[in-house]
Amino acid sequence: MNSLLFERSLGNLGPNVFATLQTTTLLRSFAPAPRFCFDGGYRSPGPSEGSSTPLVGDAVEQPFLLWAHQAGVSSLALERFDGRILVSGGSDATIKLWDLEQCSNSSSPHLYRPIASIPRAGDQQASASGHRFGITHLSFYPFDSAAFLSSSYDHTLKLWSTQQARVSGSFNLGAKVYTHAVSPIASHLLVACGTQHPAVRLVDLRSSSAVQSLVSPGQAGGSAGATLATAWSPVHEHVLATGAVDGAVRIWDVRQSSGLVALLDQEDSFGIQGGAELGDRVIRFSARAHAGPVNGLTWTDDGAFIVSAGHDRRIRVWDAATGANTLASFGPTIRNSQLGSLTMFTSPLGLTASQQELLFFPNETEILVMDLHEGSIVTRLRGMGPSVSAIRAQRGGERAVKNQLTSIVWRGAGGGGSSSGAVMGGTNAPGGIYSGHLDGQIRAWLPQLGGLDEEDKDISQEVTVAHAKKRKALDDTFRSLMGKQITFS
Repeated sequence: MNSLLFERSLGNLGPNVFATLQTTTLLRSFAPAPRFCFDGGYRSPGPSEGSSTPLVGDAVEQPFLLWAHQAGVSSLALERFDGRILVSGGSDATIKLWDLEQCSNSSSPHLYRPIASIPRAGDQQASASGHRFGITHLSFYPFDSAAFLSSSYDHTLKLWSTQQARVSGSFNLGAKVYTHAVSPIASHLLVACGTQHPAVRLVDLRSSSAVQSLVSPGQAGGSAGATLATAWSPVHEHVLATGAVDGAVRIWDVRQSSGLVALLDQEDSFGIQGGAELGDRVIRFSARAHAGPVNGLTWTDDGAFIVSAGHDRRIRVWDAATGANTLASFGPTIRNSQLGSLTMFTSPLGLTASQQELLFFPNETEILVMDLHEGSIVTRLRGMGPSVSAIRAQRGGERAVKNQLTSIVWRGAGGGGSSSGAVMGGTNAPGGIYSGHLDGQIRAWLPQLGGLDEEDKDISQEVTVAHAKKRKALDDTFRSLMGKQITFS
């Protein structure tokens, strides 16, 4: 660090290069932050074997583990403007809102408590508008943190007021809703919903109706199966990518009557040549992106690449302009077996140098940080508690579940999804990663501010060695003069 500051002071490093070097280092230094706990008002009967989760605040004396949701955390969403409000959904159909600014000092332990809770429908008279079954996906309104969306196994998509924690609209889609997505740049306010039905449903928040179903000509007889992943392009407001049980990743243009413009093919490493558009080539309906269901999709912030993940334990990176498989190899360590939508993301634009983006991937019981284009593992984020945990079932009693990651969200400075946010937040709440787990807990992961870099360590070691030599020389001199050894402490 000192050497970088020295180069910066000499003018050898520009401010942008200096910032990129620093943020790249921080991106590679994430570690668990167990001093932050999320208390949803539930307590497990006692710590599970092998658990080392500490408690803070007024719960520090209690021999319990804290639950954010008693039946497991199934989804997380963080508003992208201030990065202040975190919304969590549980397998018990409850929704909770957390204010990350409750923490007055990010270096001290803190116990977060929800600022609002939405119970399961039927639990209370006032909660008739809540969901009846587990939450599958959460997301914030794209241009205003005053509203967020939730989808559930109860066939509904709901729009909520963030401030009042009250439902503003409800849409029954007639099938289990696995995921939904809202474009981060579009003004059309279409919500793409992936359901148990092979057709992708588009819900218009303006007209409060389902306006369109995206059906591929190759889906005759419903052969595509359920849609598990949806992701809008961050640069083209009408372009949508979806992943289905049949292993296909489909690219849609919602302005066209047919909709489908391309299918990504794992055997195609060349893509479209000669400056043609992605939708200009003849669609080969037998093309498959994965050999198993596709449950994870994301775009890089600049829209240049699409990242997909499937049950075949493969992650593939696609050139968004040509549809070519870039052949990035992520090795045999990938694990992906959950039926629902898998949340992954790439490092925000500007935090790393070009073509050096990082992919943050929930690898069932760990978070893998990998080089997006090389596929190499940069670091593994572990320390998530016991591998098997006891959670409370909806109908009473307890059951043992594998402590699996269900959702991860990014928080930068001044915004959860801001591409320009720094790694560390400039407000009280720490920037970093927040993860939801089937053991009912929400955990925080923060970059570690390192001390001396390697060059500084070498210099420090040289100074220490020289200092020791001087002391030895003085000791030898006085011993020869006095006839006895004198030691300086």
